[in-house]
Amino acid sequence: MKFARIGSPGAEIPAVSQDGSLFSLEKITDDIDGVFLSGNGAAKAAEALAAGRLPRIDREAVRFGAPIARPAAVICIGQNYAAHAAESGSSAPEHPIVFFKHPNTVVGPNDPLVLPKGSGKTDWEVELGVVIGKRASYLASKEDATDHIAGFVTVNDLSEREFQLGVSGGQWSKGKSSPGFCPTGPYLVTPDEVDARGLMLRSWVNGEPRQESSTADMIFDVETLIWDLSQFMVLEPGDLICTGTPQGVALSGRFPYLQPGDTVEIEIEGIGRQRQEVMAHGEG
Repeated sequence: MKFARIGSPGAEIPAVSQDGSLFSLEKITDDIDGVFLSGNGAAKAAEALAAGRLPRIDREAVRFGAPIARPAAVICIGQNYAAHAAESGSSAPEHPIVFFKHPNTVVGPNDPLVLPKGSGKTDWEVELGVVIGKRASYLASKEDATDHIAGFVTVNDLSEREFQLGVSGGQWSKGKSSPGFCPTGPYLVTPDEVDARGLMLRSWVNGEPRQESSTADMIFDVETLIWDLSQFMVLEPGDLICTGTPQGVALSGRFPYLQPGDTVEIEIEGIGRQRQEVMAHGEG
């Protein structure tokens, strides 16, 4: 199934997509959140949809919000593709590199990107996002991780590289947590509809290709990441894990950083496409 949240910022309603049509889930849940995901929400939505009990939403001019309500945690993995680690000047890591984004960075997939105040090095990063559907703590093996996945989302892990590398004191969160720095969606796609082991990831700036790779190239796959994280923290339903980006970002030195007037597009095969118009600080 494909879940979405439709409407103006702060007033989104839960929805499900089927054959290009959107149907409201307001009759069975207040939101697409941890309570819904851990409470057999997908099965309830499928039953209501099959029974014809869900009203259709007019798709004309609808805004897609992030397909999950604000998560309690946005957990990110750094340098999880060997080629991206190399273009960043680092060796492939022996263990997952973990950092956090502020949960309030999660916004709609097509919302404008307002550059942070003082930014000169804002960068794009297409990433596969994993949404947790069941509490995970001290998992015995990576095979156990599968039961804890609610679904997958497209994420742009936007980064301000000077904030990240120049003034963060050795950690990265200052460069990752500016307003709107985690466009997510448009859909949350359930695991039965997608194989996360070989999805194509792509990005473009002003229509010019930037990134093109596959999740098959990840150093640590989805199940390994969930298992590893569960050894050090408790993952809760609704938490978002951003699993890393492939090569082809501005940090490589091969491309300019984002400027007002640019358009960023990212896409993950079978999960969804995003588009952000870049604006100067003070314009948004």
